[in-house]
Amino acid sequence: MNEIYLRRSIRKFEDKPIDREIIERLLRAGMQAPSGKNGQPWEFLVVTDHDDRLAIANMHEFAGMCRFAPVVIVPLVNTNGLVDDGIWWPQDLSACTQNILLQAVTEGLGACWCGFYPYESRISAMREYFKLPDNIIPFSLIPVGYSERENKFIDRFNAERIHWGKY
Repeated sequence: MNEIYLRRSIRKFEDKPIDREIIERLLRAGMQAPSGKNGQPWEFLVVTDHDDRLAIANMHEFAGMCRFAPVVIVPLVNTNGLVDDGIWWPQDLSACTQNILLQAVTEGLGACWCGFYPYESRISAMREYFKLPDNIIPFSLIPVGYSERENKFIDRFNAERIHWGKY
């Protein structure tokens, strides 16, 4: 559970590229996530171009760190073929995003989860800029890079939030 305890939202990155093999391991981790009825509705947009990362940063008021991260991973949902009328995909993509964040810790990287869905203005901006088809919805942004600071454990356990047997 070391990765769980060391994961932090990292917003400042070194100016250092990430090897493609490492990026692929992040994506593999994302694809290992559980999904409703094993639908695996995810696809990914991997953005490394500086101008494209600047454009992404301007699509979201809290995504300024995308300007400085050498890689931004955008988990996407492909709505074609969703199971159970598509009610599970936000959970599927959440698990996928979390797996990528945990693998980033394993790789010695920093990352941050920026919510993107369900804001239509963000979705429209991403669709227009990257020419995404209508069946593709950007779910989140994950700026990834080598952190300027070390991830350290911060204990968030709170026994007052645990209810044994009844509320």
